[in-house]
Formats: sequence, C-alpha cells, structure tokens
Amino acid sequence: MSASGKLAGKRIAVLAADGVEGVELDAALAALKDAGAQAALVALRPGRLRSMHGHQPNDLVKVDSRVDDVQAADYDGLLIPGGYIAPNLLRQSAPARAFVRAFDAAGKPIAAMSHAALVLVSCGLAAGRTLTGWPGVRDDLVNAGAVWCNQEAVRDGRFLTSRTPQDAAAFVRALLPLLAGEPDAGAATPQADSDPPQQAPSELPDQSLRWLAAPSLGAMLSLAIVGVGVVAANRSLRKRGGRDGPAGPSEAVQDA
Repeated sequence: MSASGKLAGKRIAVLAADGVEGVELDAALAALKDAGAQAALVALRPGRLRSMHGHQPNDLVKVDSRVDDVQAADYDGLLIPGGYIAPNLLRQSAPARAFVRAFDAAGKPIAAMSHAALVLVSCGLAAGRTLTGWPGVRDDLVNAGAVWCNQEAVRDGRFLTSRTPQDAAAFVRALLPLLAGEPDAGAATPQADSDPPQQAPSELPDQSLRWLAAPSLGAMLSLAIVGVGVVAANRSLRKRGGRDGPAGPSEAVQDA
C-alpha cells in the first residue's frame, strides 16, 4: 500500500512546545497529511508556537489544543518532535508527562524525535528499551536504563525514536507503519549494550549562529544617527544646566 491513505481515519497527537525543531515538525506533519491522518498540534499553551531551525528562530505554528484539554483516548498515536528547547519544556510539565504516560498505558504507539527521547526518560518509559536520540542525550538514556543505538531510526515495539533532524526521512519511513499498527519488518536482535558515545559534537553551537544575517548598512546608519542624536541631546542638557544653575564665583562678584 502506498503512503497515501495509509493512515486514513487515524488521529495523531503531535506534542510540542516553543523551540520545537521546525525541520522535524514539518517533515512529520507532511508525512501524516500525505498518509491521510488527522494531526493535531497539542501544546502547553494556546496560540502559536515559535519553531526553531537549529539555534535560530523559525516559523510560528498554530496550536490546535492545550495538553490540559485533551486525553490520550482522543488519539490513535503520539508524535513528539525534538529540538534543543521544546523537549526540556515538555519534560518539566506534569500534564505533558501524564499525557505521554497515558498513551503507553493504553498500548498506543509513541514516536519521539532526537532530543524528545528525554521526554520518555522523564516519563519513566526509557528503562529496558532500545532507543536512539540526539547523541548529546545518550548518557541520559543510558543512565535511565535504555540501550542507545547510534542509528537513524530505532523501533522497539510500540516505540520509535530518531537520532537527528538529518535523519527525518528515515524516521518518516518507519513512522507510518508504526502508526498503522504494522509489525516491524526490519526488526533485528536487540543490542545488549549501548553504542559508544561520540568523540566530537554533532554540531557546534556556532555552526548555525554563523549564518545569522549581519546587520544591514541601513540599520547600521540608523543606529549611528540615533547615537549622534543622544550625544547632542546630552550636550544640550549640560549647557542648559550650566546656564540655569547657581551663579558661579565671577557672577557673584558682579552681582555684588
């Protein structure tokens, strides 16, 4: 069966917060839509979320429901996109943790991308599972009792995890069968031990920051004009204060 219509009639909750990785969110939402699923963005607050592209602000995304106002029973599966910021906010939210645990208790599929594996840790769902995630959270997963695999996407029963935003395509290929309730066609013998940690960061913070737009010439001229104006205003106030202030010694003699 083609991806188109594969998830027809399925309702999928996409749990996110400000700082969600835009590449992961967009890739997952596009795949769900193409497969015929109804995806609802569930967040900690109403309105719009600010997504991110690595370390840079990205698009605003409309929220469909607050996590306080929905139940796992309303959906057939759960997807948690990653990002540097959003998973950290979600894992601190009691309603968000309860929402994720309810999917597990109901035996429904749960998919977490990159840093979102941390949400599984905070929900107590990582122990005994084979997972992947952003290499920087490897130790968190291992310390929580999981086996970490340095692979694009890893499925363990009803759980699916991905490693980085660059692995979104591999994750989507595994996501649709998971949400459709199909068995894992590529299931292999689980690893006994975690893969070793990386020896260098996957991405240095300044890799994305170096691409931030430099101030335009117009902006720099505007700032210079404002600065000149402030200096001139201060000089004017000092001169006025000198004229209006108490008489100096020479003025006192003349008045006498």
